[in-house]
Amino acid sequence: MAIFEFASSKRFDVVGFGTNAVDFLIEVPAYPEFNSKIELSDYKQLAGGEAASTMAGLQRLGLSTAYAGRFGSDAAAHIGINSLVIEGVDTQFVERVPSATTQIAFIIVDERSGERTVIWKRDKKLAYCPEDAPVEAARQCKILHITPHDTAACIVMAEAAAAAGAYVSIDIDNLFDGIEELLPLVDIFVSSADLPGRLAGDMPLNDALSVLTARYGFKLACATLGEAGSLVLVGGEIIETKGFAVPGGCVDTTGAGDAFRAGLLYGLLTGRTISESAEYANAVAALKCRQIGARTALPDDKELFALLKNAGRE
Repeated sequence: MAIFEFASSKRFDVVGFGTNAVDFLIEVPAYPEFNSKIELSDYKQLAGGEAASTMAGLQRLGLSTAYAGRFGSDAAAHIGINSLVIEGVDTQFVERVPSATTQIAFIIVDERSGERTVIWKRDKKLAYCPEDAPVEAARQCKILHITPHDTAACIVMAEAAAAAGAYVSIDIDNLFDGIEELLPLVDIFVSSADLPGRLAGDMPLNDALSVLTARYGFKLACATLGEAGSLVLVGGEIIETKGFAVPGGCVDTTGAGDAFRAGLLYGLLTGRTISESAEYANAVAALKCRQIGARTALPDDKELFALLKNAGRE
């Protein structure tokens, strides 16, 4: 029996609930030292945010998505919302909050490596309370993909999704209040490499994923390893997948984790094996890093399959 059996009657393949942002990306020849000055090489203002970018990535790969989240009443909201509309992401569950500012991030990108440092701010007025959660969105998808910044609202959304026959996927790289109540509702756990140890205790990553899976009941647990690839635990088996070289060299890692999650969910939803889905995830993440911004170089399915073929990893 397949690990994931998706409902066929849902309006959307994936609904994202969580963060959006407008990013100010600043390219520098080298990361500046403290109390120094450096001339920037270039800068851009582009849409980002974990949940919103993952929906854009899935949409570009050919799946149907919707985004549920809040923007402010400022000019940045136009940038963020329009970026989703252009991609074809459904925005019926998007809200604009009067007198609030859209989440922003200032991102310093080191040209030597493409690695980035993120400085962000989220207006507290954008937060969801449990009674505000757009539960109807959670009922209309095969997978609900969340970032747990508003943990109590995420719990309500996850419960609604599960009751409607959907799986719950989480993008998590930090600990939040209430996370212990949310994680038992999660089916697909994807985190940064350091997070499992912070949750499970000081132990090797493989062991931490096993402990967390036993504790919370994940169907799939995954840690991203940057350019090294990823580690997936499913059915008691550890699957290690190597990363891909970025075609043309790495320009910017901003949003690589969001792209990874898009590739993983795309693979699962299109009936690929776990190993194949992990390959897709690493490939989509690598392709994203070709250009500045979280979404600029997100691939379509033809670009994805071309990279897999060229790398001999179809």
